[in-house]
Amino acid sequence: MFLRALGAIFVIAFVSFAVQVKGLIGQQGILPAAPWLAAARAERSVWGLMLELPTVFWFGASDAALIAVCALGAVFGALVMAGIAPRVSLVGAWALYLSLVNVGMPFMAYQWDMLLLESGLLGALLAPSGLWPEWRGSVPAPPRWAVVLFWLLLFKLMVLSGLVKLLSGDPTWRNFTALEYHYWTQPLPSWTSWWANRLPAWVQRACVAAMFALELGAPFLVFAGVRGRRFAAAGMALLQLTILVTGNYGYFNYLTASLAILWVDDAVWTRVLPRSIVAPLGGGDLQAVRRARWRRELGLAVGMVLGLLSGAQMVWRLWPGGAPAVAEAVDRVFAPFRSINDYGLFAVMTTTRPEIHIEGTRDGRHWEPYAFRWKPGDPARAPTFVAPHQPRLDWQMWFAALGGDCRAPGNRWYLAFIRRLLEADPEVLGLMERDPFQGERPQRIRSTLYQYRFATAEERAADGVVWVRRKERTFCPDLALRGGSLVPSKP
Repeated sequence: MFLRALGAIFVIAFVSFAVQVKGLIGQQGILPAAPWLAAARAERSVWGLMLELPTVFWFGASDAALIAVCALGAVFGALVMAGIAPRVSLVGAWALYLSLVNVGMPFMAYQWDMLLLESGLLGALLAPSGLWPEWRGSVPAPPRWAVVLFWLLLFKLMVLSGLVKLLSGDPTWRNFTALEYHYWTQPLPSWTSWWANRLPAWVQRACVAAMFALELGAPFLVFAGVRGRRFAAAGMALLQLTILVTGNYGYFNYLTASLAILWVDDAVWTRVLPRSIVAPLGGGDLQAVRRARWRRELGLAVGMVLGLLSGAQMVWRLWPGGAPAVAEAVDRVFAPFRSINDYGLFAVMTTTRPEIHIEGTRDGRHWEPYAFRWKPGDPARAPTFVAPHQPRLDWQMWFAALGGDCRAPGNRWYLAFIRRLLEADPEVLGLMERDPFQGERPQRIRSTLYQYRFATAEERAADGVVWVRRKERTFCPDLALRGGSLVPSKP
């Protein structure tokens, strides 16, 4: 059952990125992958580069190649769901998603992208071998050590997510007021966020306390036997459900809740779900078949290495003096594969909501706004649900606004984005809700920073708005294209 869920999440992840890939990293996208890959390939051999940045796109990163990889990755995910060659299919899905992540920065740099890669690699150790294991009549029970590795992964994710909030020194976490800001400052709120934000302060603080109990307490029930793990899994899944119904975090909540499946013994699942769902992809209590000894021992060896590295990384993340030199050297070897990670979500709670408002002009006098599909813009437009799809440009705009201005080191991609808008590139404009110039090139573009907050109930009733905003300052000077270069333009 867990592997079915993991396969479904791979399908979602690949399809979600496929509909954006040309506008983000395609040949006419914001940050094209092909030029810098070609430049590096001209200086060194592909196989040498593959160890530093493993990706199939060293052999070509055309738009067709990008789409083909997304499509093939989705096929691999579907094969996992169907129970066809689950181990090989998971390796394929992992390798192709790694290829996208390694060329998709900063658009593919989210913690759940790394979590999916780590889950995919561990899933290949958990999955049964063969073309269609169900044909054998009985599915081999997954190795116990592989299940334990998944327990460790969820333990690491939850505990680190709780600890980083406390260790960051952020006062909103320490005084339990973080949720008084979270619902309206999160990257992509949903319409339910407005209602959640209206809950009394004591409810918000109680929810923060419950969150800490689930992140820092529930994971330790992994050592409390079958009943303890069942209780912990229910609690952690409930936490993900509350996040899912009040925000948009792509496939993250689905993936995290799926990891909790392995904390529940198969005796539970076989009572509540059809055997056709549980059996084909392996469960801990199903009849085992004999494995080849070399395959079992090889899998165990790989699992031990991954487990030790994962555990060590968690320890060094929290170690006061930081990781020793030898640990950093080992990390550099495995880091390009992005499958042994540390985590820590929302270590510092944002307490304001800056939003970038982009406008263009064709005559220098009349300015027209660009509209994004999902991020807040028009104060009267209520946010909506988009997960498990993740609109990565809209997400990245949230980080850009927090970065200060367009010249900040982390916002270099933003200038490339403005260039594409000035060029009226159809692939990039396809990521937007509205192009005010209908494919024509604007003369200039300006970017202004606004501060947003949720409207009160009274403001919403009186003015019909969900957001209240005020202009703060210029985010980026007026920009124009002259001689192929992006330059400031004075009116």
